[in-house]
Amino acid sequence: MMIEANTYPPGLPLIVAGLLLPLLPAVLRPLLVLGAPILSVLLVLATGDGPQLTHQWLGHTLVPVAGDDLSRLFGLVFSLVAVTGAVFALGQSNRLEIPAAFVYGGAAISAVFAGDLITLFVFWEVMAIASTLVVFAGGPAARGAGLRYAAIHFLGGVLLMAGIAGEVASTGSIAFVAFDISTWPRVLMLAGILINAGAPPLAAWLPDSYPEASWSGMVFLSAFTTKTAVYALIRGFPGVELLVPIGLFMVFYGIVFAILENDVRRVLAYSIVNHVGFMVTAVGVGTTLALNGAAAHAFAHILYKTLLVMAAGSVLLMTGKRKCTDLGGLFRTMPLTCLFTVIGALSLAAFPFTAGFSAKSLITASVAEAHLATVWFLLAAASAGAMIYAGLKLPWFVFFDRDSGLRPAEPPLNMLAVMALLSVACIAVGVAPRLLYDLLPHPVDYEPNTASHIVYQLQLLLFSGLAFFLMLGWLRRTLTITLDFDWLWRRPGAWVAATLWMLLSELWRFGSGVVRASGSYALDTLTRQNGPHGLLGRQWPTGSMAFWTTVLLGGSLLAYYWQ
Repeated sequence: MMIEANTYPPGLPLIVAGLLLPLLPAVLRPLLVLGAPILSVLLVLATGDGPQLTHQWLGHTLVPVAGDDLSRLFGLVFSLVAVTGAVFALGQSNRLEIPAAFVYGGAAISAVFAGDLITLFVFWEVMAIASTLVVFAGGPAARGAGLRYAAIHFLGGVLLMAGIAGEVASTGSIAFVAFDISTWPRVLMLAGILINAGAPPLAAWLPDSYPEASWSGMVFLSAFTTKTAVYALIRGFPGVELLVPIGLFMVFYGIVFAILENDVRRVLAYSIVNHVGFMVTAVGVGTTLALNGAAAHAFAHILYKTLLVMAAGSVLLMTGKRKCTDLGGLFRTMPLTCLFTVIGALSLAAFPFTAGFSAKSLITASVAEAHLATVWFLLAAASAGAMIYAGLKLPWFVFFDRDSGLRPAEPPLNMLAVMALLSVACIAVGVAPRLLYDLLPHPVDYEPNTASHIVYQLQLLLFSGLAFFLMLGWLRRTLTITLDFDWLWRRPGAWVAATLWMLLSELWRFGSGVVRASGSYALDTLTRQNGPHGLLGRQWPTGSMAFWTTVLLGGSLLAYYWQ
């Protein structure tokens, strides 16, 4: 769908708006908050295929804007999140969050339209800085999580930049094309991208930081970083077989921790890791259908995960609570939020006629087509696990189960409106999957809504539901802390760092003592030799001086005549 050829980075309106918002009077801010994302949507749709803007820099051709169906798909859903997120956050009083979120979203949109590695890296780092500010906007309690978030993402940026520099040095090209992992620079690029995708062992940054953002900030965080990484994998590393085991590990890692977790927003954060694992696995399979599946799942995941994060944010805003042990029975006074949560949870669990079903079906079909039986069975088991932790656990413990005694009202109308819009989108894409399939980078000849497929999926999910209620006593939440991989650097890592600091301090103290002692000894020696009473400093008799002068002159004459 084209409107008119566009040569501007489609994320530019959001970046400019984010920089201007703090300077505008309050009466003008809502116009820019709503207008900038809409303009980005129009620019995304107007960007044609191939390079649209080029620039010569240090002998390289930069391509800040290059479009195709894959770029437009991600750019479109990112722009829609910016629009709906801005409407959802209209009541946000923090003056930092929305400007930072707009720069963040604009950089993500610009990154997916980057036609070269340098442009990609620039917007990649802008995303890291802006998203850190979104985390900081959660308040003083979020500062520690924000610093840890920044440290991990700057590490990813360093790896990506090192890989790009090595690739340029070895090939002379900055083109952002499909790579293998036959060289170390490409391995470094892949590692940097996987950090942003939330791949273990560094995935703990995601559940550590996202839940600490404000009730509206997590909406933006959940959409951009990991999905930009998925886009980079689809574009840069399709068919790399190493991604299959990495993706499967992410799938089950996310499920296990989401089932164990008590914090609603941390459940959703682990769910992001779980579903990005599906996408990473599909990229590793690398067939046309698998890449379509990864792109479709990223699009659909943004729809229903944004919906769920908005619902959790609404509960947090209206109750001030986010732990399952503190919630329950909210359906009585928040029926609409409950309904939207159920729709988002069923879509996340790939229930038939929802967006998740239409998208995830492409991935499972591609795995079957590639005759990867073990991978197919593992993904089927993972779909059942998603039904347990999201389709049932999330709405059950928050809105049903025991009555917590809380009687919060529904959130404001603007928040309900965008949740209703996303709920309709989740159902529409499920009922009419062609709405999504026609946007994908490759033609799709697949129909998910067949009788056999629907029956199979219903059997899988209904047995998952039976297992949930049979194990309900084991699944009830308690006030516990879930230990993740970050324990390694929070506890042993902190001890190692403290020990190294102590050793370095002692080494510095010893070294500085040696330097001071050596300096004092040298000064004393010089003073003894050159001071008023030293050998060279004391007064000599005139006769002695004349004698030594004669000796020196005689020696000079002998040396002269010897030559």
